[in-house]
Amino acid sequence: MFDTLSGRLDDIFTRLRSKGRLSEKQIDEVLREIRLALLEADVSLKVVKAFVRDVKERAEGAEIHKSLTPAQQVIKLVHAALIDVLGHETVGLQHSPAPPRKILIAGLQGSGKTTAAAKLAKLLKTQGRKPMLTACDLRRPAAIRQLQLLAEQAGVPVYAEPDASPEDAPGVAERALSAAKDEGATDLIVDTAGRLHVDPDLMAELGSVAKAVSPTETLLVCDAMTGQDAVNVAQSFLEEVELTGIVLTKLDGDARGGAALSMAYVTGRPIKFAGVGEKLGDLEPFHPDRMASRILGMGDVLTLIEKAESAFDEAEARKMEEKLRKADFTFEDFLNQMQALKKMGPLSQVMGMIPGMSKLPVGDMQVDDQLPKIEAIIRSMTPQERNDPSIIKGRRRARIAAGSGTTIQEVNKLVKQFDQVRKMVKAMSGGGKGGKMRLPAGMKLPPGMKF
Repeated sequence: MFDTLSGRLDDIFTRLRSKGRLSEKQIDEVLREIRLALLEADVSLKVVKAFVRDVKERAEGAEIHKSLTPAQQVIKLVHAALIDVLGHETVGLQHSPAPPRKILIAGLQGSGKTTAAAKLAKLLKTQGRKPMLTACDLRRPAAIRQLQLLAEQAGVPVYAEPDASPEDAPGVAERALSAAKDEGATDLIVDTAGRLHVDPDLMAELGSVAKAVSPTETLLVCDAMTGQDAVNVAQSFLEEVELTGIVLTKLDGDARGGAALSMAYVTGRPIKFAGVGEKLGDLEPFHPDRMASRILGMGDVLTLIEKAESAFDEAEARKMEEKLRKADFTFEDFLNQMQALKKMGPLSQVMGMIPGMSKLPVGDMQVDDQLPKIEAIIRSMTPQERNDPSIIKGRRRARIAAGSGTTIQEVNKLVKQFDQVRKMVKAMSGGGKGGKMRLPAGMKLPPGMKF
């Protein structure tokens, strides 16, 4: 989502790298460019003014480190200001003195409200809790059925009364709370009705449901792709309902991202979760410092580690490491690694979390588009071929190409690349004899890196 803004900021920092020192005039020029970049990214004017003022004050009061270049100094200041605008610190869900914790989900139609409720239930379940969903959106056709299907996918129970009238939403919420207590649920997530716009009827119904369950949390779901209108919606809800936090959906989209940068500052309420994909597992706690790092192209190693820990089994990881050291890596192993990698999300998104990788033209490489093709080729191989790629010759390659819907040239390319990787791993592991790790001839490590 922040690709355009990240690109503009990177251009500014790149030009700064040629400067020997920062003068007050240069700082003003840089801030003017940053101001334009933020406005183009659809950030609220109020937020832009506060942001630029914050960076300028930090620059005037900052101790200039001789070890930092002008670009590094400005990046450091901008990074700190971005964290403050995004909410300064990570804010999780409030604890409830007595279970279940009641979480009211509000928002307009089309914002991803019902899906966000199911994603939150899935996230809480992975944390070892016992959430229950409640269908209190009794106005939108098929809303109840949608929540039931999502609950089934998430593996969590749902309380619903398909024949209830819209006016009985508070009653449904009360009975759901009673059912949650009886079943020992730790969290009750209440999906409420939405409208195409903010109106008195919507607020009155939301208020009645809130009164029925006395929520611990009232989360507003906003579509990050609607730009400044999302900020306006949040402010309208805030005037009528006691919101405790915000859930931003579609943060993986190609919008300019200004809503995300404006939301916490304008409303005074923390962004607690962010939807980063369409799958039920694509909901993350919102970390202002990590998001600021992503925007500045500095990666997000902590989130990457968390995703890897959830996707890769520790015992399997150790086994794979041993195979790599012995250069015994096969297509079967590669297929298993691909399956685990896909759990971490789109490869382009994962690469964006690695410092420096966000600047690579991943989109042009169409990495994510290639993965299904690679998987199809490997699945068209026999078990013997996967474990011993050296036997994949002419006729076998033609059969694999036909079975995977690809060309012989594409099969040849994959086999060749796989063979090169195996040779490199074997050379780096000392020929698989437990010797000192060494690089193939002609290959150099980056400065400062050594085995």
